[in-house]
Amino acid sequence: MHPGCEKGPRVIDLTDEHYQRLAKTYERNWADRPEYVAWMADRIMSWLKPAPDDRIADIGSGTGLFLSRLMETASARTPILCVDPSQHMLDLLPDDPRLSPVRATAEQIASGEVPVPYEHVDAFVFKEAIHHIKDIPETLRGLAERLAPRGRILIVTLPRRLEYPLFPEALDRFAGDQPEPADIAAAMRETGLATEHRSEEYAVTIDREQWIDLVRNQWMSVLSTFTAGEIDEGIETIRLLHPEHEITYTDRFAFIQGVKH
Repeated sequence: MHPGCEKGPRVIDLTDEHYQRLAKTYERNWADRPEYVAWMADRIMSWLKPAPDDRIADIGSGTGLFLSRLMETASARTPILCVDPSQHMLDLLPDDPRLSPVRATAEQIASGEVPVPYEHVDAFVFKEAIHHIKDIPETLRGLAERLAPRGRILIVTLPRRLEYPLFPEALDRFAGDQPEPADIAAAMRETGLATEHRSEEYAVTIDREQWIDLVRNQWMSVLSTFTAGEIDEGIETIRLLHPEHEITYTDRFAFIQGVKH
């Protein structure tokens, strides 16, 4: 266990069972897509442009899979705070002094319920984690108050309507729960941060059976809301819709960044 993992108040996470199961296969799910992991890590680095020893908190860090580039500017003196409500995910962080686990939700960090070791933070990063927040405007407001001058909040999120080769029920359910990127950007502006919002794309080609394994492993949180029988039915639909051996689709992400004046 990483030092500090057990500290802080008990966190109640309704999706904890999902992430306990996902933690066992999370990095293996991406093992055959190292190009995507590297691309995303590069894009996050390009947006943030961190200086050496910037105080960074990665919200929803999981196993730290996308932190490789940011770790280049971190140190044991100012480690990246890996914030996640799932202890199972945090236990799989690399044993590296440049990473410091904090078991908490974004709301607990924003409200100060769970303290962080930095008086001010230079950057908060959300990589596909913003949809877990119930009150996005209030949480962003709290995080903005904890920023250092010229501090940033970077949110990477998916659009409501995905082009993923999933079964229709999963796409519809995802759209129903996913916040609109434009609304997130508006909430960011309301905090007083200078906000930039842009879409970026990544072309995906993946073996159909590998994709089906990802679906079966319920690697997206929305998939955990379906029963095992419904997942099996969904997989059969995917096989019918995609008889090809390799599936190609476009992964689109909204990058939303706010900078404190």
